[in-house]
Amino acid sequence: MKHARHMWHASHMPRTKMIQVRNVPEKLHRELVRRAQAQGLTLTDYITRILEREVRGRSTNAEIIARVRARGPIDLGDMTPAELVRQARREAAEYPDDDGEA
Repeated sequence: MKHARHMWHASHMPRTKMIQVRNVPEKLHRELVRRAQAQGLTLTDYITRILEREVRGRSTNAEIIARVRARGPIDLGDMTPAELVRQARREAAEYPDDDGEA
């Protein structure tokens, strides 16, 4: 019965892959271990969170370029891009945020 429970549990766990990082400087390793312990995590769990945070919601350069190209050209009217930036800065200075900064 114990084996059956283990097999059921293993079949319902998300599939994972192993990543091995070699030649990590000792100082960096110590700092990662320290930070993991400070959060009550294993080193593996801590590094997994770092990797997930790094890739979550980020597009590759190729994906960004494809989206920009799909939008097509933008009509700026008679103004150059530099003039539009200057105008936006002037408007921001006229209407500062609630904290008083532009």
